[in-house]
Amino acid sequence: MEKRTLLAVVLSVLVISGYYVVQGIFFPPTPVVAGSSAEPRAGRSQEAPVPATASGVAEAPAEAGPVAEERVSIETDLLEVTFTNIGGDVVSYKLKEHTERGAPVEMILSGEKESHGFTLAFGDRADQPIRSLFTVQQLSDYTVAFYRDFTLRTNAEGVEERFRLTKTYTFKPHEYMFELTIRLDGGYTTPSFNFAGAAYTLAFGPQIGPQFEKLDQRYEYRHYYTYTNGKQKQEKVSDAAPLKIMNRPIWAAIAGKYFVFIAVPYINQYDLEFSTQPEPGIPSASRLSVVRFPVNGSRTEDTYRFYLGPKNQESLAVYNNGDNGFNLRDMHLIKVANTSGFLAPLETVLKWILTFFYRIVPNYGVAILFLTLLVKIVLFPLTKKGSEATLRMQALSPKVRDIQTKYKDNPTKMNAEMAELYKKEGYNPLSGCLPMLLQLPIFIAMYNLFNNHFDLRGALFIPGWIPDLSLPESVFTFAPFRLPLLGWSDIRLLPFIYVGSQLLYGKITQTPDQQGNAQMKMMLYIMPIVFFFILYDVPSGLLLYWIASNLLSLVQQVALNKYLAKKRASMALAQPEPVIAPKKKKKRSGKFSRT
Repeated sequence: MEKRTLLAVVLSVLVISGYYVVQGIFFPPTPVVAGSSAEPRAGRSQEAPVPATASGVAEAPAEAGPVAEERVSIETDLLEVTFTNIGGDVVSYKLKEHTERGAPVEMILSGEKESHGFTLAFGDRADQPIRSLFTVQQLSDYTVAFYRDFTLRTNAEGVEERFRLTKTYTFKPHEYMFELTIRLDGGYTTPSFNFAGAAYTLAFGPQIGPQFEKLDQRYEYRHYYTYTNGKQKQEKVSDAAPLKIMNRPIWAAIAGKYFVFIAVPYINQYDLEFSTQPEPGIPSASRLSVVRFPVNGSRTEDTYRFYLGPKNQESLAVYNNGDNGFNLRDMHLIKVANTSGFLAPLETVLKWILTFFYRIVPNYGVAILFLTLLVKIVLFPLTKKGSEATLRMQALSPKVRDIQTKYKDNPTKMNAEMAELYKKEGYNPLSGCLPMLLQLPIFIAMYNLFNNHFDLRGALFIPGWIPDLSLPESVFTFAPFRLPLLGWSDIRLLPFIYVGSQLLYGKITQTPDQQGNAQMKMMLYIMPIVFFFILYDVPSGLLLYWIASNLLSLVQQVALNKYLAKKRASMALAQPEPVIAPKKKKKRSGKFSRT
């Protein structure tokens, strides 16, 4: 019995050995290279360590490892994040409190193929990201880890030196920021292991969401920022080549109109790269890569924190005061949401007033109307002064024309005489246009406010017509068809109302001397039509402000016209009537003719 058992064992060993010899000769396994673009197929493990990148890293045999793609999700009160064990990457990052076309905003924008965020490549940015299958380890409701063994080299003794790569994502409730830890551990298999120069690149791209049609500064844009030594700098990135940032900033950001991606590396040795090279389905990409300097020693653990969420002051301010799950202070992330330029203080004041009105009447459309009314009331003294100056100029125009006619061949003398006339009459030629110039900064600040204020995104004004003040409204759509030349796919009502209000306002404010001026008449009709095409696709909140401003200006001008008519009449009465000299009687000659 024992001899039979021994013989059975020997035969089993010979059969199994023969099977693997035949399989190895005629059906060798196809190796999957770490960093290759080909994804592993389900039902087949990766066993042959083949060099994957310029660093020479290859997959180690995956004993009892995953053989197919596996997806896992983490959900907080603000986020819903989906991961894949292919590379341990993020494939979906949704903001639950912000919507796009009725669904949560997707912050990882995909083109013709599914995008992976927070990919890792051995080597620099030119190397392909890892597409190996990782083992998934759910550590808690808000923490998930992905790990896989790789072979770096074979040492002098012929022993493969392995290391383990682990990517650990940690989220916290009430936070748009999360933590990613990259751990490279080579000491757990070979005590004398040393990376001796291996590096990696952690990358986010190809574009932050949500979906957009074009990047043209008015509707959507991408700005690139770095923060170093207490100063924020806007970087200029072109499609020609990646922009390398080698001064190790505290944080770097890709900011859109309403959302932002911010990377905060907590490591000492790294470079940053911004790149915008497009890819199929994404004509304008925006990538950020962190190039980790070569690692020495047997293990390293690098920590990164990423903010991927709304670009509003409320969400970003918590990283200044420590009121966040990571106990961060004085990070100044709020700088990416602050307005910039010399009009920033004015825009901040207007934003505060708009928010104040919204608290009284929780409708941003109504708040815009109240703000427009307040601005008109505040600027009324300037408008009144400008109208009075125009009236005064009309009274002086006959004398001005006399001087122009008299000295038309002597411009120097003409200018001197006109200056003397203005001085004598106590009139400042700039008094008519100065009020308009003072209103210009307010107009620009209002434009920036209504075009960029985050709270206007998704703000409802009139149900069924203006559901989002940050977008153009539409009363009829024929998408995907677009009108030739114009490129319109929607019929919008607000631009037509704007043109009507602008033409009516221009007609009411036209002065008598302008009515006989052909050039002024052309400006009256041509400019509103030109602006109609320019403003056709602007946010509805901005057009709402301009229409309300025109209508209020119209009412204001009607009142001013009555006031000016009375003042014109009083000025006419104050003018002394010209004295008409009596005609001289002809003297008789004193001679009489006789007939």
